[in-house]
This record gives sequence, structure tokens and C-alpha cells, in this order.
Amino acid sequence: MVVLALGMVVMFGLAWIQQLILSHINFGPVMLMVEVRGILINLVFYMFLNLVQHNYAGQQVHLELEKVKSDNLGAQYELLKQQVNPHFLFNSLNTLKSMVETHDEETIDFIIKLSDFYRFTLESRKLDLITVEEEMKILNSYLFLQKARFGNGFTFTDTLGKETLKTLIPPFTLQLLVENCIKHNIVSQSKPLHIRIYDADQKIIIENPIQRKLVPEDSLGVGLNNVNMRYKHLLDQEIDILDNNQIFQIKLPFIHEYHHH
Repeated sequence: MVVLALGMVVMFGLAWIQQLILSHINFGPVMLMVEVRGILINLVFYMFLNLVQHNYAGQQVHLELEKVKSDNLGAQYELLKQQVNPHFLFNSLNTLKSMVETHDEETIDFIIKLSDFYRFTLESRKLDLITVEEEMKILNSYLFLQKARFGNGFTFTDTLGKETLKTLIPPFTLQLLVENCIKHNIVSQSKPLHIRIYDADQKIIIENPIQRKLVPEDSLGVGLNNVNMRYKHLLDQEIDILDNNQIFQIKLPFIHEYHHH
């Protein structure tokens, strides 16, 4: 605004100087009209150029801010992809130790599944999305390892349709959600935890009856927050969470294709 006001003062000043220089010549009202029209045209043109300049500067600032925001979100997302619960590895190694000591026949299978799980972990860090079918392989390896630890302490029912398996999902989403179920609920043979995964209304749904532990396990809330943050980063959407003190339910929107936000 200061520059615009200064420009107007300069233009009117030049017009006044012109009048002083040419005051001895009587051009009549026609000349005055031409001068006023010239001033107005110059003023409009100057305002237009000033507006274009400010708009361009504003766009540059906006682009810089978006780039900084995108870089920051990208860095956060890379950290999210690399989060692996160290307690899971510790518990798995303890389970493996017990199986070796008792000469359990499934020891070899356990080692293979544990190896598969961490191979998936390393490979998935390079990817934003995988098919639900590939994600189920990760989840099945995880469930095998947990079955070795808890036995019949929990059940898992999967009724995902074939078309749902072709949709996309951030790696380790289902594994983190199932891990969340096991972490926060009683898991025992006398009171098995029933975990169910199915699809409805263009969403993947994971649910379990709530049977909270008497002594809650220490948790940073990484699992659920991780999943929600990844959906916000990739799709600009949040997951649906239902907790009515009887059923805990997570709804994940279908991803048919990926357009980066």
C-alpha cells in the first residue's frame, strides 16, 4: 500500500509539473481531459502490475511453506514406517528360548516365521502401500509367533473378500492393530480374546470384545497413533475408532489407488 500511494503521488506530481511548464499555452478543456484520462490509465496499469507482483510473491511464500511442510511430514512418515516394537522382539526371543529348551517340534517353523516377519519389516520400509493380501502374509507370520507364546489364549477370524485383498494398505497396519488388541486385553486360555477382521461398507474392520487387563501394560500409544498418522499423511483421512466399553473397533477406509497429498 505504501508503494501504491507513493506511485500515485509521483504521477500527480508529474502532471502538476507538466501544467506549470505548459501553463502559458491554452489547450482548453480537451487537454485537461486527456491528462486526467492518462493519469487514470497509468494508475490502473500501475495497480495491476503491483497486484501481479504481490500475488507472485505470495505464491512463492506459499510454495516455500508447502515444501517445508511436505518435507517435515515426509520425515515424520519415514520415522513412522521404521517403528518396530522392541518388546515384541524380546518376547519372541524368550518364546524361542523356551521352545528350544523344551525341544518343541515347531521350533524350526517359529524361527522361519520370525525371520519372515523381520524380512517383511525391512522390505516394507521402502514402500508406502502394499496390497491387503501381502499385508495378511505379514499378519499371519505375526499370529503364528503369538500363537507359540499364548497358545489358545486368543482366536483370530478372517473373512476378508477377494476384492478387498486387492486393495491397498500401509505396511504393518493390520499387524499393529492386532498387536494393540493383544497388548491391552486379557489373553488367556480360560478367557480367550476373540479378534475378528472383515469388510463392510468399503472399509476393513478389526474388532474385539473389551476385556481389559487388571494391570494395564505400559504403552506409549504408538500402534494406534502410528496407523492414524499414516492414513492422515497418505490419504488426508483419519481412521474410525469405536470404543463403547464392550467392543473395540477400528475401521480402515479402502484404498484403491494412491494419490500423494
